[in-house]
Amino acid sequence: MDTNAELADMHLAYGAANCSGPAAQRLYVERYPIRRIPSHNFFARLHQRLAETGSFERSDMVRVRTARTPAVEQNVLQHVERNPRTSTRSVANSVGVSHCSVWRILREQDMHPFHVQRVQTQQPEDYAPRVAFAQWYLGKCATNPLFPDEVLFSDEASFTREGIFNTHNDHIWAMENPHAIRRRAAQIRFSVNVWAGIMGDHLIGPYLFPCRLTGLNYLLLLQQVLPQLLRDEQISASTQQTMWFQHDGAPAHFSGDVRNYLDVTFGQQWIGRGGPVRWPARSPDLSCLDFYFWGHMKSLVYDTPVDNAEELVARIAVAAGEIRNSPGVFQNVRMSMRRRCEACIVARGRNFEHLL
Repeated sequence: MDTNAELADMHLAYGAANCSGPAAQRLYVERYPIRRIPSHNFFARLHQRLAETGSFERSDMVRVRTARTPAVEQNVLQHVERNPRTSTRSVANSVGVSHCSVWRILREQDMHPFHVQRVQTQQPEDYAPRVAFAQWYLGKCATNPLFPDEVLFSDEASFTREGIFNTHNDHIWAMENPHAIRRRAAQIRFSVNVWAGIMGDHLIGPYLFPCRLTGLNYLLLLQQVLPQLLRDEQISASTQQTMWFQHDGAPAHFSGDVRNYLDVTFGQQWIGRGGPVRWPARSPDLSCLDFYFWGHMKSLVYDTPVDNAEELVARIAVAAGEIRNSPGVFQNVRMSMRRRCEACIVARGRNFEHLL
């Protein structure tokens, strides 16, 4: 559930965008790239709700409520005990009290809505390399403030018909965080494999792989496709000569031919498994493609259901264009990268996103 402060920020963005939902969504992303991004239709509904009721609460929730009594409190707690994944609105409807009363009852019992999160499983041996990379990155930024603009961060992702799992709406009420997980559906109707990169204020790609990622087709991407993608973004030859290249430790990236090519092309200026600068294993929280780009792109692509692979490919292209033309968004991402490296050091290499 969005907080009132977040809803207020959405409403301000809607007004600043002259009451255009798509424009408001773009503006909201620019201002708050790390937050959950609502659909563009939500901004108009939020404005209408505020105009009609004077409140961010939905008008259909305004009804006669039962007075709060010890029996009502017990009923609320029993509902949550039977179904920890329930919502406060569902409990309010069942018991006949206000949504706010349910919140107060649960808070008074020291119960909190812990969101179901998907995080990368880390091993104790991962901690030191994560800290080492974060320290190295911040050190490079300290000696060269333009260093973050000189790194081409890259990654691959699969887009399927299944879409995305919205963890924001999936939570469990409890006194202590149960660290719940949810398994995704196994059946996949169709999928598209996509490569993309971010360098400075430029989105490089996306590029669609014709099949699953292998060392051979990844090498062909680096040799034949990437140079054209850089030219398409008007990355000058002089900039390409000084740029750094980053990728994670996927098996295709660790191919001997790929590493040899990167050694010849980038010398000591590439980051990855087996490279001059080691990329820490199991660290998507340090990759701007993972902590920002893929999530935001998928929120745009899956705003409505996708019916076929051709439509999926078209939506990916449109979403990339929308992100590419969002002023200031990549600057915010670079700032987030620095904060994440700082938080990683504070957390001694463990999961740190709760510190952001």
